Amino acid sequence: MDKINLDEWMADILENSFDGIYITDNHANTILVNKSYETITGLDRGELLNHNMEELVERKVISASGTLMVLRTGQPVTLQQEFKTGKKALITSSPVFDSKHQVALVVTNVRDLTEIYNLKVELKKNSKQQTILQKELEHMREQFLNQDVVADDMRTLETLRMVDKVKRLDTTVTLVGETGVGKEVFAKYIHQGSARSSYPFIKVNCATIPENLMESELFGYEKGAFTGADRHGKAGLFEVADKGTIFLDEIGELPLNMQVKLLRVIQEREIKRVGGVKPIHLDVRILAATNRDLEEMLKEGRFREDLYYRLMVFPIRVPPLRERMDDISGLTELFLRQLNRKYGTDKRFSREALQILLEYQWPGNIRELKNVVERAYIISSEDWILPNCLPMIQNRTREAGTFGGMPAGFGLSAYLEQLEWNYINEAYEKYGNIRDAAASLGMAAATFARKKNKHVKD
Repeated sequence: MDKINLDEWMADILENSFDGIYITDNHANTILVNKSYETITGLDRGELLNHNMEELVERKVISASGTLMVLRTGQPVTLQQEFKTGKKALITSSPVFDSKHQVALVVTNVRDLTEIYNLKVELKKNSKQQTILQKELEHMREQFLNQDVVADDMRTLETLRMVDKVKRLDTTVTLVGETGVGKEVFAKYIHQGSARSSYPFIKVNCATIPENLMESELFGYEKGAFTGADRHGKAGLFEVADKGTIFLDEIGELPLNMQVKLLRVIQEREIKRVGGVKPIHLDVRILAATNRDLEEMLKEGRFREDLYYRLMVFPIRVPPLRERMDDISGLTELFLRQLNRKYGTDKRFSREALQILLEYQWPGNIRELKNVVERAYIISSEDWILPNCLPMIQNRTREAGTFGGMPAGFGLSAYLEQLEWNYINEAYEKYGNIRDAAASLGMAAATFARKKNKHVKD
């Protein structure tokens, strides 16, 4: 290996330093400027080398000199500077002493802090925006709580923020989320916050209406339209909702032939009754909800593309309960308060029982939580609801397909009812719609829907 020339190595090290380096002698004459100093300051070393610092300051080539301060005081100096490049830097000038303790050189280190300054500004800006957002969300929380609804989790409040952007408009909104997350609650919130709040809010569960009756249920029929029809005819649900809001729940269950008719209603704002020829003009806002993947259904040809884009003008995802766990305590308190008010009691969850609720993942979402609270309320014989009043959660957390023995104090009929609900709920969770879930259990769709609605109410 060649003999190392230390002077050359040091020159290379200084030249390639990330920080800017500026060195003067004890008379403030510039003797070294590296590449990083040029980059940070925008000054060319040709303007600086062999020039005196006092001259450079006088000519305003350099605005402030740490070097001159060091030569006057003999002490290190640190200051902040902004250069014509827009870069902000921390300047540290340090004296180098000779054997007689006299200043021989002044070495100035220039560190580019532009990115740090920008991050600080951005952080301050974000902090201000966060404060504004927090106040906005608190305002929405107050509005929402006035409607006896819980919104303690930030994710719920962020969803409400999206809802608030559109509730006063007549825009079609589709609420997307798993079954039981409370999509109807959000739909009612939209209606109550709109100019249509004094007019009807009509909910239609598209999964529970038999396919052969769906058109007459939605659009009505004229007298004599079919055998068994009311002799006076009947207004459909769209007519009933005139001036108000119609909420089409489980819109993914709508048959293709009805999708065509719904598209016409959205486009033309008019309907025709079954057996009728005269169009009926409507002023109605349409909200929809689904737990299905409509985009996937569209690819499979089970959902019309034109209707999909009409419904997805402003989609809002309602997060599942496992993603907004801060709502659990408030929801539990709400459901228990409703039961206490209804039956004139004063039951409360013990700390241990509430902790079990907080640790559970709630595959059935808010609907399951409401069901569990009501069952725990029934099982409890004292004013305090204890962990042994929550066997249904312990059953669900066991291995799939096993529900264990019947817990002590849990009646046979109640246990069998819970067992039935477990199967119904799991089938619905798996298939996402009533028809397929019912088929998997060997049940008629109507029977499945009746039993499902018996256990829970949205």
